[in-house]
Amino acid sequence: MPLIELTTRIAAPRERVFDLARSIDLHLASTAQTGERAVGGVISGLIGPDEEVTWRARHFGVVQHLTSRITRFDRPRHFRDSMVRGAFKRFDHDHIFEEAGGATLMIDRFDFTTPLGVLGRIADSVFLRRYLEKFLETRNKAIRRAAESEAWRKFLEPS
Repeated sequence: MPLIELTTRIAAPRERVFDLARSIDLHLASTAQTGERAVGGVISGLIGPDEEVTWRARHFGVVQHLTSRITRFDRPRHFRDSMVRGAFKRFDHDHIFEEAGGATLMIDRFDFTTPLGVLGRIADSVFLRRYLEKFLETRNKAIRRAAESEAWRKFLEPS
């Protein structure tokens, strides 16, 4: 079971970073390269406890659907989204937020299992893990840019 761990330091309050990380709209803005769209469940705004979102995106040239649910929620410290349906055998993505000297450490722990047994494990080690790391890094950069500028207001303040 591969585990990806990333830590991103963000010069913004923990509550802001937490809410940006669960913003469907910011997620969509950060994933333009995959043509990702929210097509079911919570499709805009902030996702919360026990809510689901279904994403439609193109990865590796194939259109895929993935539904995840918020299975743990402790604002502003932690939330987990877990796959309900999709291409993985399973995944849990823990989002952890720690205060650190006037900034926030946003920690991602993405624990996943691919289908296809040995073939899946080969894919994990050869390319899938790096692909997912880059995907998460791109998303985290978008969260940091929004949180550290006035752009966060576009995603968190009512219009």
